[in-house]
Amino acid sequence: MRYEDAVESLFQAPHEQFVTERKRLAGELKAAGDKVGAGKLAKLARPPISAWIVDQLWWRARHAFEALFATAEQLRRGELGAAAAHRDAIAGLRAQAAQLLGEAGHAATEATLRRVTQTLSALAAAGGWAPDLPGALSADRDPPGFEAIGASNVIPFPVQHRAPAAAHHAGHDAGDAERHRPPEADDARLRHEREAAAARAEAAADLRRAEVERARAAAERHRLEAALRTARGDVAQREREVVRLERDLAAARHLVDQAHQVVAGLEDRLAQLDN
Repeated sequence: MRYEDAVESLFQAPHEQFVTERKRLAGELKAAGDKVGAGKLAKLARPPISAWIVDQLWWRARHAFEALFATAEQLRRGELGAAAAHRDAIAGLRAQAAQLLGEAGHAATEATLRRVTQTLSALAAAGGWAPDLPGALSADRDPPGFEAIGASNVIPFPVQHRAPAAAHHAGHDAGDAERHRPPEADDARLRHEREAAAARAEAAADLRRAEVERARAAAERHRLEAALRTARGDVAQREREVVRLERDLAAARHLVDQAHQVVAGLEDRLAQLDN
């Protein structure tokens, strides 16, 4: 087992089993000869429940997490049209976090979900998990540079500023155009905006439904994998029992053979006496 594999296994374990699993995996690494990795693993702190559920989102809702990173990258490139998709990505992951918390037997409190949202925003702003391994946070993250103004779910992106004179003329031009625009143009614009808003809302709803379905499938997969591990353990135990019984049977047969030899010897001696 490699150190990275041990970390992945550790941070997918149930929150309440983290310490026990850390000890077990560190022992496996040490037994495999990786004393350095065992020492590093033993020092990993158990994350708070808010950071732990963000880790679970990475392991169980990878597609949604990658969408979060993708929209954040678009915003960093100045593609302002990605702002709505970015907000939807965070909202979808927050909803899945609430669902996973409930499935794991933890309360999805507002305080916990707020920290989840802040950590998701911080990871998106950073563009990755460094210095931690993906899905292996031991602590919550704060979005860089935005805490003071309370904009914890904002991703920085470049803003294009116009020169004052250009802005002044643009304002006059826009005002003139507004005054001379015919009423039917306003109606068409409003209709277009309503249709666009409805389309965005429908797309966001579809995304949330798809993410919920993926989360359910991931939870079912997790349950089946756990059942499979248990069944494999039962098979291994029963195979060991079969080996033990076969060994005992072989020993018993050997004793029977010895008893037959004693009987045959005694019969031979009796036959000699009769003669």
